[in-house]
Amino acid sequence: MFFFDKINLSSFIAALLVLLGLILINEITRRNKWISISVYIIMPIILTMTVWPKTAGAGTSSGYWFAWVKTYSALIGVIGFMALRYIKKLENNKFMLLFPGLILSINILEAVYRDFECFSKTGIIENGLYMLGGPWNIINGIAGIINILTITGWGYIRISRNKSKDMVWADQLWFWILAYGIWNISYCYNAISDRSFYAGFILILSCVIAEFFVKKGIWLQHRAQTLAIYTMFTLTFPSFASNSIFAVKSSHKPEALLLLSILALTMNVSVLIYEIYTIKNNKLNPFKNEIYTKLKSYKKNLKQNKL
Repeated sequence: MFFFDKINLSSFIAALLVLLGLILINEITRRNKWISISVYIIMPIILTMTVWPKTAGAGTSSGYWFAWVKTYSALIGVIGFMALRYIKKLENNKFMLLFPGLILSINILEAVYRDFECFSKTGIIENGLYMLGGPWNIINGIAGIINILTITGWGYIRISRNKSKDMVWADQLWFWILAYGIWNISYCYNAISDRSFYAGFILILSCVIAEFFVKKGIWLQHRAQTLAIYTMFTLTFPSFASNSIFAVKSSHKPEALLLLSILALTMNVSVLIYEIYTIKNNKLNPFKNEIYTKLKSYKKNLKQNKL
């Protein structure tokens, strides 16, 4: 295969189960506050004290700082979003309304830094992963910076008026979501190549399906929860995506790396051009206005969340 080694039946079934599991757990926790508290607060505390020191401690395949930081940063995001959703007085708090965009930008910026860092890591093994740096790292890093610049609707987070009290970001539309998705898959393919099938492709697919086919307008909430679920899973079973019978290895083809990064850059530049066009055409201030309020997809986001 072009991007990955051959995907056998066991890996295909495992990938399907992971995908369905992420979507299902995300949906269950989305609908119930107390289940969310149990999964994203109580369970991580228990796992931190009992399981993770054994499965992801020093000397294990996940026993390095990045895996831990990624898990806890994802959980912090989810918990912050839960506070915004469930604590009524925070709905109009200016800092809390900026928090989702801020943590999203920081998360992207961390990946951009790592992409640039990987540029010089060619043909070496780092943390058990084969690194193949090249121009694709720079190209994709630039795509990530553009992805941050094209985030719109800062501070316009709303809480849905239905039972689930979802965190609605109506201005975060399908074209930005797809541009982010390709960029993130490319980043994973660059930086954690032999784990990128699950951590990149399957993980991104889970939140895209949740956004497009389950509940619209809350992509960042879907993204944060599926990421937290997956990172907790990988700390508990660190060899699943890299050394088990279900692992899917990267092809490590320079052509594949370059193609993904160019696609990520092209998509993000396209979103930037469209955003600039929309701002100029409608005489908007991107620091004060939502940008895409006239689009049907924006209106659908509000309608589905009873706003």
